[in-house]
Amino acid sequence: MLDHVIKGATVVDGSGGPAFTADVGIRDGRIAVVGTVTEETRTSEDAAGLVLAPGFVDPHTHYDAQLFWDPYATPSLNHGVTTVAAGNCGFTLAPLHPDRPEDADYTRRMMSKVEGMSLVALEEGAPWNWSGFGEYLDALEGRIAVNAGFMVGHCALRRHVMGPDAVGGQPDEAQLAEIVRLLHDAMDAGAWGFSTTQSSTHSDGDGQPVASRHARPAELLAMSRAVGEHEGTQIEAIVAGCLDQFSDAEIDLLAEMSAAAGRPLNWNVLTVDAAVPERVPRQLMASERARKAGGRVVALTMPILTPMNMSLGAFCALNLIPGWGPVLALPVPQRIERLRDPAVRAEMLRRADSKEAGVFRRLTDFGRYVIGDTYSAANAGLTGRVVRDIAAERGLDPFACLVEICAADALRTVLWPMPTDNDPDSWALRAEVWNHEDVLLGGSDAGAHLDRMCGAPYTTRFLGDCLRGRRLAGLEQAVKMLTDDPARLFGLRERGRIQEGFHADLVLFDPERIDAGKATLVHDLPGDSPRLDSKAVGVRAVWVNGVAAIRDDMVTGAVPGRVLRSGRDTRTVSTG
Repeated sequence: MLDHVIKGATVVDGSGGPAFTADVGIRDGRIAVVGTVTEETRTSEDAAGLVLAPGFVDPHTHYDAQLFWDPYATPSLNHGVTTVAAGNCGFTLAPLHPDRPEDADYTRRMMSKVEGMSLVALEEGAPWNWSGFGEYLDALEGRIAVNAGFMVGHCALRRHVMGPDAVGGQPDEAQLAEIVRLLHDAMDAGAWGFSTTQSSTHSDGDGQPVASRHARPAELLAMSRAVGEHEGTQIEAIVAGCLDQFSDAEIDLLAEMSAAAGRPLNWNVLTVDAAVPERVPRQLMASERARKAGGRVVALTMPILTPMNMSLGAFCALNLIPGWGPVLALPVPQRIERLRDPAVRAEMLRRADSKEAGVFRRLTDFGRYVIGDTYSAANAGLTGRVVRDIAAERGLDPFACLVEICAADALRTVLWPMPTDNDPDSWALRAEVWNHEDVLLGGSDAGAHLDRMCGAPYTTRFLGDCLRGRRLAGLEQAVKMLTDDPARLFGLRERGRIQEGFHADLVLFDPERIDAGKATLVHDLPGDSPRLDSKAVGVRAVWVNGVAAIRDDMVTGAVPGRVLRSGRDTRTVSTG
């Protein structure tokens, strides 16, 4: 007897092949029948007119902490994501040194700063009762609604072995051997591999470059070789050039790391903008170099423009513009005083328009900003208005006008930058890039930057755009890019397709309605901390391992997800 049958669905199976009408039967968490179901079933539902697709796989999330207080990984699960890859960018909550309880506090403050997680939520929402990486995975086992796999972060490994010297120091021979041993232990316990960052934007809670940024190539290559000794493993790496364009040394490093491991390496995120036509070929040069060296380097890119909240009052991407951090880190009264100084603003704008600002130059056309939430009588009626129009009325330049608006709110004003790369040429270039063999859709950062951006709904928004918007990809191809492609990159066993014998990770949706709602600020984190959320539109149900976890955008309360462990749940993916 079957457990459940989804009758008469339009099946888009993830292979990229044509859609077809079929019944899909589920038994013991697996897909038992694809075709016409004749045997008995405990329950069934009519899916005529609806599309049934494999569950979506998000290749870049930071759900490492959130899963403890939100086992449903919302809003990703609402938007059809049934498997998440976490532990990215060199940042994980384990291992923690058992004799140094202060390391947990350091880790929480680092995650709060570098990944925009609520410090209160980190302190109150997770148990912090583990030491080894395997203990961390065990703490999640059996209590999550999504499937989750985790890389082990370079920063945690370094901190465990070197203590505070991990920031600024170099490991001696014995310490490096211990770091590598800890990496082996983590992968033995099921870590998907190794993640690291060399990005100039990643600083810890003390404002210092995070531990992995101090690692030299020899250390990174030693870690990479260790990854190659385990089945079903990967590397994820971030370097400064990920934000704009790689240097020659960065291209060589990524290629050498992948080749040393004999494993794929993915990086985040490839920004596509027709106004900078040289960026894409430069970034994909790392993939070309890797292939020649016997490796494989894969770029993640987002198929949507992710809405972002900005503010002059809270840490956000504006703080990462060269020269802006020291000004925006001042106490609010001094910050306002400095921002009102024309000479200070002129220097900030000069730095923002410099080559070193890289991709952040896109954020500095302040006339294009839209005013969001305001908090003072002086700003009444400004919500939804464009700064350029307000500046013209007031006889001010746009940046000066924006500063005055924010100052009236004690810098609490919410700012919405209008994207500069929303033009037809940029979208045409994106459609071309998506078909490259070394480009994968993803980069949501779901679980991070909670009150500043909401990338988790990229799946449903992309499908809606493909079906009823720009139509840059057909439905079958779009589903493949969200399911089978990431499943194959990570070597997921029997996931990513609707196929008999595969795990029953499924999404049922209305093709006439599938979309994502507007991102709105909600206060539902531990400590009443805020985050951006987005409702799924047109998603009828989401199954994880054969159990319904979402019905009509509401969690069911079931927690059928699994911690996916390397080797057992992933197979080795060739770099050839």
